Amino acid sequence: MKHNQSKLIRTQIKQTEQGEHSTPMYLTSSFTFDNAEEMRAAFADESDDNIYSRFSNPNVNEFVDRLCVLEKAEDGFATASGMSAVFGSFMALLKKGDHILSCNSIFGSTHTVISKYLPKYGIDFSYVSANATAEEWNAAIQPNTKMIYLETPTNPGLEVIDIAMVSTIAKKHNVILNVDNCFATPIGQTPIDLGADLVVHSATKWIDGQGRVLGGAIVGRKDLIHDIYLFCRSTGPSLSAFNAWVLSKSLETLEVRMERHCSNALFLAEKLQGHANINFVKYPFLTTHPHYAIAKKQMTNGGGIICFEIKGGIEAGRKFLDHLKMLSLTANLGDTRSIASHPASTTHAKLSEAERQAVSITPGLIRISCGLEHREDILADIIQALEA
Repeated sequence: MKHNQSKLIRTQIKQTEQGEHSTPMYLTSSFTFDNAEEMRAAFADESDDNIYSRFSNPNVNEFVDRLCVLEKAEDGFATASGMSAVFGSFMALLKKGDHILSCNSIFGSTHTVISKYLPKYGIDFSYVSANATAEEWNAAIQPNTKMIYLETPTNPGLEVIDIAMVSTIAKKHNVILNVDNCFATPIGQTPIDLGADLVVHSATKWIDGQGRVLGGAIVGRKDLIHDIYLFCRSTGPSLSAFNAWVLSKSLETLEVRMERHCSNALFLAEKLQGHANINFVKYPFLTTHPHYAIAKKQMTNGGGIICFEIKGGIEAGRKFLDHLKMLSLTANLGDTRSIASHPASTTHAKLSEAERQAVSITPGLIRISCGLEHREDILADIIQALEA
């Protein structure tokens, strides 16, 4: 098969004697062995036999294999949520005395892990701007830096970071490059092709795509994934078989769903530019985006998220949400249903104004996760809320 979409759909675990066409669910906590030698070999890692669903499970294995096809990764491990994937990728590979360098525009919970919890284990951190130049990234590397972590596009400001540029710096200093690819998805970009060593996902978002289940994944270099597997199988952030079964089926439609999400997003971004109640619209594939050239170089689409700044600041942002009639207000994104959020009064309300500005969160910033509704209906709801 020539195309990854075909390989993905045809990557399945072995059929049972029932000859099922769709992979069954393996809702079991453990697996049996025919004899003591088989059991010994499994526990000695001399075979790939499943032992316990905290370690591995056929449904989880299929989900990981399929994601590896899309991300062009050597291996992977799936976890109970996106944050357990992020945390596992840190704790399995970093130790006391190490340093992690991250872009400053990252998901709030990731920021908490890096700045509050990693230091408790003697792991130091520092941030650079998502707008940093190669010289600034290079200067921020310390003698004990072991990992560079970044999101691109960032949440929620949609800055775009040149992965290949950062990869060159990481390789120069023999540092692991770990990229959160949640916003773009492997349909929009493949960081491993651009030099990343690891890619993490909150599969809860676009991969599930319907707001049903939690899940996370880490894919990348086989040697690094082996260390992550050993850490996670002992600490227990395992993905449930049911959630894995859902997510594996979701991957089959990811490409066609993202086509609609992204076309809706670009349509909305273009239509909202110049609206009297908006200061600016931000979307990676708008020519007005400050990182448009980087986005066009490393992404095949602009993603399903758009941002815009409402005139009137925080209070205007709240009023906008209150006047929406169709769009959902919820702590999620990547759903079939369009979702609106106002970071300054919700997810990033505890930051100071200066801290919010540093990560491109202006007082009236609105983030829209574009769903699969008809684009004219999404636009009409946004316009009426803007004008109300």
